Amino acid sequence: MSLKNKLNRLKKHVIREEKDSSDQQVEHDPVDHLWKEHQTSVFSYDKQVCLIREVTYPLDYKHGHYQLGEFHKIVSMWNESDQTHPLSCKGHDASELFFFDTETTGLGGGAGNTIFLLGQAQVFADRVVIKQHLLPKPGNEVALYQSFLQGINSKTLVTYNGKAFDWPQVKTRHTLIRDSVPSLPAFGHFDLFHAARRLWKNELESVRLVNVETEILNITRENDIPGFLAPMLYFQFVKQQQPDIIMGVLKHNEIDVLSLITLYIHLSIKLLETDNEANASEHYEIARWLDYIGEKSSAFSAYQSLMEKEPNNKDEANYNLSLHYKKQKEWNKAIESWKEIIHSSNNKTITCKASIELAKYYEHKEKNYEDAIHYSELVYKVVNESEQVLLKLDIRDVEKRINRLKRKYSENIARVSAKSE
Repeated sequence: MSLKNKLNRLKKHVIREEKDSSDQQVEHDPVDHLWKEHQTSVFSYDKQVCLIREVTYPLDYKHGHYQLGEFHKIVSMWNESDQTHPLSCKGHDASELFFFDTETTGLGGGAGNTIFLLGQAQVFADRVVIKQHLLPKPGNEVALYQSFLQGINSKTLVTYNGKAFDWPQVKTRHTLIRDSVPSLPAFGHFDLFHAARRLWKNELESVRLVNVETEILNITRENDIPGFLAPMLYFQFVKQQQPDIIMGVLKHNEIDVLSLITLYIHLSIKLLETDNEANASEHYEIARWLDYIGEKSSAFSAYQSLMEKEPNNKDEANYNLSLHYKKQKEWNKAIESWKEIIHSSNNKTITCKASIELAKYYEHKEKNYEDAIHYSELVYKVVNESEQVLLKLDIRDVEKRINRLKRKYSENIARVSAKSE
């Protein structure tokens, strides 16, 4: 066979291989026409690609208890409020809060856990925009982060457990490609998980977002993909590159960020209008939260209004008020509160706390060891008769306190007798 004929035969094989290679490329790379019907476009950067899905909601769209547009009212209320609180968005415009959630290939930390979806929502003057950045397959993270970071102009992240998981994961993955993409912005951060846990940990079996949605926000998910299935569906999508495989995960993430808007509205109403909008349990936890962050005046007012509003929580509120009086050295008011609790409360734990405070007061402030013994013995009696452990008190420690006080009392009697002689 001549050399020319051999080359012609080889040429056919080369063309066929090139055609096969081209078909393979079309099969595995994202293609615009596959995504347009899903409101998704292909973003290319540095020979890599990322998928961007953008969905718009009107302000009158109702998600749970609230229309999304009520967020504007909440931002105005915070800006007009003098209350200082970790969730206050005072000084912000509505669009400067950045509601954010991720989907990852696992729940663990470290570089081995890949973020494959970055979801965000912002509330603008006339609409709510949800934007999702999807990693079509590994090896495209430069495009993913370039897409995500190029348009960020917000002050504060709003997440659910994002301080512990989402944002640290973003930082970890960003570190691996930081020379190729913009720097991460210095966001403020409202983590609504901590707020939900403070207000509803005693009301809900779990404060997972889906539980808060169902039990608190009146949000019902229909045909939702459970979060734990997201990694499995993503890996299947990576192999087949078919939009229908991953759309359920994108919709799940979309509801997540919408729920963050609703939850922020709900929490803000509880915090800004506690007397009228919070139930007794929420009211008490808000007062404790204000106390914890050092807002003593606001906490004091919250405890006072709770006592007037809800007799069933009166003892705990009264006890916390007494501690405010104690810190302000308003001893007469503190003593009055402690004695009122002892005489009227059926709560053994609170009774013990009030009795211990009185025993300490009479021992250290008044040197009145007789009254200090009286209130210590009251604690001993309550603990001894109780079937449950109160305040983690060991009855032997209570006995030691009583014996010490009796010794001081005897020494004091001896001194008085010696002086009179």
